Amino acid sequence: QVQLVESGGGLVQAGGSLRLSCAASGRTFSSYPMGWFRQAPGKEREFVAAVNWNGGSTYYADSVKGRFTISRDNAKNTVYLQMNSLKPEDTAVYYCARKTMGGRYSVVNDYDYWGQGTQVTVSS
Repeated sequence: QVQLVESGGGLVQAGGSLRLSCAASGRTFSSYPMGWFRQAPGKEREFVAAVNWNGGSTYYADSVKGRFTISRDNAKNTVYLQMNSLKPEDTAVYYCARKTMGGRYSVVNDYDYWGQGTQVTVSS
């Protein structure tokens, strides 16, 4: 069984930064791509960023490109999301997830394990 635990969310002013962390249990963490998604109230869960198994390739939603950076430390079984230049529209619950082998990085259904989420609120 895989468990994912996010941390690092909070309240920040527009233009500020936050760093989210996702700690994973299990010995197979380094074999799988990982992703971050977010869900705002009344909206569908949407793709934010993803990273391949060794951190060599990263993928971003257009809305966060240039502001957010995803990375991973396989020795620590942890994936990170550095969020800079935050905007009020970035307010959401942020989830990390383990991607299945194959499929597409931006598709919710191509991820099989999810964390409980961490709230990010950006004030204007």
